Amino acid sequence: MIKFITSEKFILPIVYIILGIIIYNVLKTVVGKISKNKRIDKRKMTIVSLIRKIIKYLIFIFVILAILNVYGVNTSGIITSIGIAGVIVGLAVQDIVADFLAGVFILFDDKYTLGEIVTINDFKGEVIGLGLMSTKIKAASGEVLILANSSFKSVINHSRNDTNLFINVDVSYDTNIDTLEKALKEMEEEVSKIDGYVNGYKLLGIQEFAASSIKYMVMLTCKYNLQYQVKRDFNMILKKYLDKYKIEIPYTKVDVNIRGKHE
Repeated sequence: MIKFITSEKFILPIVYIILGIIIYNVLKTVVGKISKNKRIDKRKMTIVSLIRKIIKYLIFIFVILAILNVYGVNTSGIITSIGIAGVIVGLAVQDIVADFLAGVFILFDDKYTLGEIVTINDFKGEVIGLGLMSTKIKAASGEVLILANSSFKSVINHSRNDTNLFINVDVSYDTNIDTLEKALKEMEEEVSKIDGYVNGYKLLGIQEFAASSIKYMVMLTCKYNLQYQVKRDFNMILKKYLDKYKIEIPYTKVDVNIRGKHE
């Protein structure tokens, strides 16, 4: 009995079990610290938890194989069988695995999140669905594109930075430019209160002499996802100040000549 207790067949299995427990507890501690990070959301924690379970089962398998090896069991055949089975399963579900891994990297790289505006494969829209297997994007016109996470490599995220909004103010050729600039400068305070406005209100000057108008360009910086509403609000303020200074907004004029029947 004493001889067995002091033999490798008794000591090594205990050592392997203890090592497995230590390794698992170290990993569990690391995961616990990650979970306390406020920047890690529930979706990412789900992935962390899944990875922890996978590591736990791998440690368990290796400990069992090590113990069997101590008792003279030919584990190479078992490992080979597991490897062959793994290859067969891997080939069968390689697309699923690729989508899953791509989804994990998307979440941890923080490429985009729900509600952000992105362009993927020349399709631009709002991210309305973000899973481990696929991403759903809704265009402004209503179409929804569902993409497998492994089907694209590059993403343009429009929502992470503010955008410069360039607006052409069309006025008639009779307009005094000094008066126009006075009106545009006077409205800056109201423009700065628009929801989504950031900064950078600038009068850039005459952009173009068009067929029936002068195009005067104004630039401002705003939140990307609010740029269309910012422009609409800007135009509302602009109309008020153009009316105040009696600056004409050009429009198409049609001359109609009516001639008598016997002319």
